[in-house]
Amino acid sequence: MENIQTFIQNNAIAISASILIVAYIFIAWEKISKVTVALLGASLTLLLGLLAADKNPLDMAGYFISFIDFNVIFLLVSMMIIVHIASKSGMFSWMANEILKRTKGKPKLVLAALAIFTGVASAFLDNVTTVILVMPITFAACKLLDINPIPFLITEIFCSNIGGTATLIGDPPNIIIGSAANFSFMDFVRELTLVVAVIMVVVIGMLIFIYRKELKSSSEKMELVSKIDNSSSITDMPLAIRSGIMLLLVILGFVTHDITHIPTFLIAMIGASLLLIFEKPEKVLVEVEWNTIFFFVGLFIIIGALEHSGGIALMAKWLLEVTKGSQEATSMIILWASGILSGVIDNIPYTATMAPMIATIENTMGHAYAHPLWWCLSLGACLGGNMTIIGAAANVIVSENANKAGHPISFMYFLKYGIITTMISLAISTVYIYLRFLAH
Repeated sequence: MENIQTFIQNNAIAISASILIVAYIFIAWEKISKVTVALLGASLTLLLGLLAADKNPLDMAGYFISFIDFNVIFLLVSMMIIVHIASKSGMFSWMANEILKRTKGKPKLVLAALAIFTGVASAFLDNVTTVILVMPITFAACKLLDINPIPFLITEIFCSNIGGTATLIGDPPNIIIGSAANFSFMDFVRELTLVVAVIMVVVIGMLIFIYRKELKSSSEKMELVSKIDNSSSITDMPLAIRSGIMLLLVILGFVTHDITHIPTFLIAMIGASLLLIFEKPEKVLVEVEWNTIFFFVGLFIIIGALEHSGGIALMAKWLLEVTKGSQEATSMIILWASGILSGVIDNIPYTATMAPMIATIENTMGHAYAHPLWWCLSLGACLGGNMTIIGAAANVIVSENANKAGHPISFMYFLKYGIITTMISLAISTVYIYLRFLAH
């Protein structure tokens, strides 16, 4: 037994890296649920004692807890509860329909309005919830206009991933980055909202131009959209008022974090707890995406082993050697590698691996050197999800629903527009990062 433990300690980097790489492969393969892969990897990590230094892991029940980032876990769970309760009232559908009516049914305006609604909503709700809310409205509007919904669905997917990049709570990679770098909600707003808005406007404009021949309808059909009955969209007015006020208060809490210093996860937790007073918790909690939560738990343990063994420090050292310590080169490698890899593999494990690496670089090179690297990771990981149909959860949900509705979106069809959108997004991000942080 001692020989085995000695072997594991001497080869901890290789073993923990192997577990992470195999987990990545199985997550990308998608034949086994990614939460199962993460928990199996975490179990093996704990069984081998990769986080326990020289102690017997089986004698130390709680030794791995410090590697799980509970800021991320509690913020995710709390926001899932708030958004689920709020969406039950129909308030988001009402908002989308009101926006739709103001377009007077003009197809190009309808596409732009639904895209902007999706992008803005994705900055505050999770992307999957946003696309689930906007899809039925899109199908209904396209049926009234008698036009193909695919251009609308493609644009909404892109805008959900772009909009989610703008804030701390918009996309899980940002939650990981915010916790690792100790960034507040307003840090994300200050550094990313402007560039995200520019990217969104450019992408929407590009897609309207590409699909211009398909975005046509008769004046009679346009009138039907402008007169959509929105009176029954809100199904529970007291709930809409209650959850709307609480959502605004939680966002206000995030915005004022720099003054109050109340942790973001705690603000969300208080909001979720207060809303649960009026609900049956067992009915709400069953709607929380526990698969995602346990996926995070498993990942934190697997990546914790690579960090604990010194593997992450080795990665950071290698990156600095390759770039010869150049801040510009390091920033661009992280931005473009994150963007391209996140189109192929899940951006959550990728970000969870990269965050401790950038934290190590920050310890070595200082805060000023590492500051732009965090924003490169955020922009790359979130925007890269637009490259392929499996690049983000929202992409998969929309494509599955489109298929069920008789409007299949093939992998290659999506890839054609996904590559263009991702390259444009990363090019704009490159210019922004350089002008904002690197041009001295």
